Amino acid sequence: MARKKVAIVGAGHVGAHAALWMALKEIADVALIDIVEGMPAGKALDIMEAGPVEGFDTLVQGSSDYGALIGSDLVIITAGLPRKPGMTRADLIDKNAAIVRGVVEEVVKNAPQSILMVVTNPLDVMVHAAWKLSGLPPGRIIGMAGALDSARLRAFVAMELNVSVEDVQAMVIGGHADEMVPLKRYTTVSGIPVTQLLSPEKVERLMERTRKAGGEIVGLLKTGSAFYAPSACIAEMAEAIIKDKKRIIPCAAFCKGRYGLDGVFVGVPVKLGSDGVEEIVEIELDDAERKAFDASVSAIKKLVGELKF
Repeated sequence: MARKKVAIVGAGHVGAHAALWMALKEIADVALIDIVEGMPAGKALDIMEAGPVEGFDTLVQGSSDYGALIGSDLVIITAGLPRKPGMTRADLIDKNAAIVRGVVEEVVKNAPQSILMVVTNPLDVMVHAAWKLSGLPPGRIIGMAGALDSARLRAFVAMELNVSVEDVQAMVIGGHADEMVPLKRYTTVSGIPVTQLLSPEKVERLMERTRKAGGEIVGLLKTGSAFYAPSACIAEMAEAIIKDKKRIIPCAAFCKGRYGLDGVFVGVPVKLGSDGVEEIVEIELDDAERKAFDASVSAIKKLVGELKF
């Protein structure tokens, strides 16, 4: 049986590390694509040369030719300008929308059967742009954001309590911005609500740190943004899709009728499998959570309204 294929467009820190994670886990063969001549081929070859050390047989190839998209089951767009100190995700809209447009045109031409995962910021707006520009069914367009925000919250809880991250579960919904909604009621340690393990003040501090987590790293790095955790989350979602695992992971998905929404991409729990978004899981929200979620959706709609096609 032929191995599955994943194409990653954008061979910067996020894209190249996603290729590495996928190679290590032998999720699928990887095509790493970037407009910078030679760079994706060099990074792909470097990853291949790690294979004998780490014991993986994944085929990783790099190219500046979009023909490398052909045959891809999943295409991941990481291409785009990263945030720099003082920039908001919204500052990137016009520049990154132009990049996404160019990539989506090539995906439609070379891999129209693929599922499309968008990672480029501002995430929720770029997913919407990819949907509009591609004409693909919305269930085959997914944004990687909630998986990352939830992983960050899980890490913060584990560090605060000095427990294994394996026992921490968390759920962050809404947009991938400061208006994101970390759900403390759905944050648990081996099934124990975090609210029983930490004071309300400490819980709220962790929720706020989660909202600002991307900016915290941008501020520390000073010349770029996070890439280790984002790329790991890309690989996690890719594995769920490629291996049809039916994982429940928060992703930016198209909500029409669910959560009372009228057609907007926003972070919600979804069942991820070989068809992409196979089900949107509608969880119960209390009044405060609902208010915060609605505010996050409003912020997304405002930014989408600024898109220039």
